[in-house]
Amino acid sequence: MENGDVPENANEQCPGTLAESAGKADACQGCPNQEACATAPKGPDPDLVAIAERMATVKHKILVLSGKGGVGKSTFSAQLSFALAALDFQVGLLDIDICGPSIPKMLGLEGQEIHQSNLGWSPVYVESNLGVMSIGFMLPNPDEAVIWRGPRKNGLIKQFLKDVYWGELDVLVVDAPPGTSDEHISIVQCLQATGLDGAIIVTTPQQVSLIDVRKEVSFCKKVGVPVLGVVENMSGLAQPLSDFRFSKITETGEQNDVTEWALQYMRDKAPELLNLIALSEVFDSSGGGAAKMCREMEVPFLGKVPLDPQLCRASEEGRSCFVDQRCTASAPALKSIIEKLLQNQALSQMTVAVENGA
Repeated sequence: MENGDVPENANEQCPGTLAESAGKADACQGCPNQEACATAPKGPDPDLVAIAERMATVKHKILVLSGKGGVGKSTFSAQLSFALAALDFQVGLLDIDICGPSIPKMLGLEGQEIHQSNLGWSPVYVESNLGVMSIGFMLPNPDEAVIWRGPRKNGLIKQFLKDVYWGELDVLVVDAPPGTSDEHISIVQCLQATGLDGAIIVTTPQQVSLIDVRKEVSFCKKVGVPVLGVVENMSGLAQPLSDFRFSKITETGEQNDVTEWALQYMRDKAPELLNLIALSEVFDSSGGGAAKMCREMEVPFLGKVPLDPQLCRASEEGRSCFVDQRCTASAPALKSIIEKLLQNQALSQMTVAVENGA
C-alpha cells in the first residue's frame, strides 16, 4: 500500500499510516490508532534512502530463512558463504539473528571487534573476499543476553544496512533468525527496493519442522520475496563406517566399548566395508519430507544435506567443509545444492561475470 500499512485493528477505509490524512480523516474517528497515526512522521523513511545508497554496490542479496530454530540454517549460511568465496565471488555475510548470533563462531571469528572508518563500519574479514557483520562482534561478553524489543532490533538491522561499508559485493547473504517476526519484516522492507533476489529456506525432514516451513513459504509469498529453493538439512545420519563407535550392551544394561575389536574384525574379514558410508534415518521422513512439501507449495527443492558429524565439527571450528576431504558425506551434497542455486535465473549472471573476469 502506497500510504503505509493498515493496522489489523484499524477502521474500515483506513487511509494508511503514512498518508497525510492519517489520524485526521473522517474514517479515523474512534480508531484506537488515531492519535499515534496523527502524530507519527509522514513521508518516506529517510533510512531507506541511505540503505538504498549503501546497497547500490551490492549486486545480489539472498536471505537464508527457517521456520523453526535448530535446523542448521546458520550452518548452511556459513558454508554457502565459504563456497561462494571459494568461487572468487566477493561475499558479505550479515547475521541479523540479534538474540542468537552464531555466525562469528561458525566463521572462526570469535573475539573479533568491529572497526569504524570514515566510510562506516568495517566488516570482519575471514578472507579478503569474505566479510562478516554480526551483533556478536559488539557484545562485551559472549554470554551476554540480548534482551531487546522489536523496535530496537529493527533499528540495529537498519544500522547494519546503512552504516556497514561492504564495498563492491557480488552477493550479500543474510542469515535471519527463525520464524516470521519483526526482523524478517524489517529486512524485507529495507531490501526490497534495492533488489532482493530471494530467500533460501532451510528445514529438517520431519513434519514438526515442515509445518513451520510452510508458514515461512507463505510469508515469502505474501511479502513478495521469491523462494529460491528449500534445503532439507539433517536428512539422515551419514558418515564413514570407520568413524562409528561400537558398543555391546550387557545383561545389566551397561555399554562396553568394542570399537577396536569391531574395526579390527572388519580389517581382517571384510576390509571393503571400511570404505562404505553408513546411513541412518534420524528424523521421520515418512511424510515425504521437504521434496513433497515443495511440490505441494510449488517452490523449488534444492536438495538434501545429511547429518554429518564432520560438518558439525567444521562449524564448531569455524572452517569451510570444502577445503579438505573430511566432510565426505555432506560436502558433495552442499556443492550440488549451491551449483543448482547458481543456475537460478536471478543468480546465473554472477557465474557469467566471474567466468568473464568481471
